[in-house]
Amino acid sequence: MSHASGSYYLPEPSKWPIIGSIGMFLMLFGFAGSLSDKTPVGDGNLTVMYVGMAVIIFMLFGWFGQVVRESESGAYNEQVDVSFRMGMMWFIFSEVMFFAAFFGALFYVRTLALPWLGGADNNAATNAVLWSGFTPSWPLNVMPDAESFSVYKEVIGAWGIPALNTAILLTSGVTITFAHWALKKGNRAGLTFWLFATVALGFVFVGFQAYEYIHAYQDLNLKLSSGIYGSTFFMLTGFHGLHVTIGAIMLLVMMFRSMKGHFTEENHFAFEAAAWYWHFVDVVWLGLFIFVYVL
Repeated sequence: MSHASGSYYLPEPSKWPIIGSIGMFLMLFGFAGSLSDKTPVGDGNLTVMYVGMAVIIFMLFGWFGQVVRESESGAYNEQVDVSFRMGMMWFIFSEVMFFAAFFGALFYVRTLALPWLGGADNNAATNAVLWSGFTPSWPLNVMPDAESFSVYKEVIGAWGIPALNTAILLTSGVTITFAHWALKKGNRAGLTFWLFATVALGFVFVGFQAYEYIHAYQDLNLKLSSGIYGSTFFMLTGFHGLHVTIGAIMLLVMMFRSMKGHFTEENHFAFEAAAWYWHFVDVVWLGLFIFVYVL
């Protein structure tokens, strides 16, 4: 069994990492197989992917449940708390790099690739050979092969649903801070209420984004296949929406735990970790709103 000795915590051997690895393998193997015409029937590969996803969900429930039980039993010491904090900081840093790659791709296309294709910086040869007569402009709605792309009618403006979602996320950053204050003051009812408000705002955000996607696909013909603009738009907003969903689920778990009496004024890093993640999601959206919707 896991135990703490002095300042060093020794966890017991766990089956959950290997179970998670098997789930990841099945999910990625099934997904990759469904993309190729040379593999067996796609539906069969998708079934493998769904089995992998189910294994991962099972692993998450089991592993997180074990950590919660150990935490509530008092098995963790200050060394474990420091390890958890460092682990969460590195995880958020990896997420920063994840989104930096997509923002970097958007920057490269808009600032370097489009001007070069248009003959800027004495690159007339690039313009003549790769795309003769191309005029650089953003958002790009001119495709070299119109039959292979979905030409969109117009882009989504910044001052409709995107602006509303910005206000929603900024408000959720305030409500999660109120929840943290309530927790540090031992106000269990306030903690639960403000957590509920934050979770509700998060899922409202996701609902508005889903409505925006439906409008883009059905009314504007703006799709992932709409050239470089469509791909960068849906990759950035889609992955951010996924992170909002994950963050809202994390906070929902924190709300249920608070209702069961978990956390104290001094010991509540699980809540802090979820709050850090939520603030990260807020900051990413501000950058996304400015560079994808406004500029």
